[in-house]
Amino acid sequence: MAMQAQDIEHLIRSAFPKARISITDLAGDGNHYAAEVIDESFRGMNRVQQQRAVYAALKGRMDGPSGELHALALTTKAPD
Repeated sequence: MAMQAQDIEHLIRSAFPKARISITDLAGDGNHYAAEVIDESFRGMNRVQQQRAVYAALKGRMDGPSGELHALALTTKAPD
């Protein structure tokens, strides 16, 4: 079952309550999304650490072939 953009945002927001989050459905199919997450907690982290933190917030929704979320193009950074 495909995930909705608001479900993805809710999961990310639960881990990063003050983040600026933008979710885009890339293919219009509910399976291929892009997310931009800008949060102060990323300051001092490298990009891999930032993205691992966001993937952890998704609580396994992308795990394996039966994951609810098929693809997520992820951009993360600390605020300017």
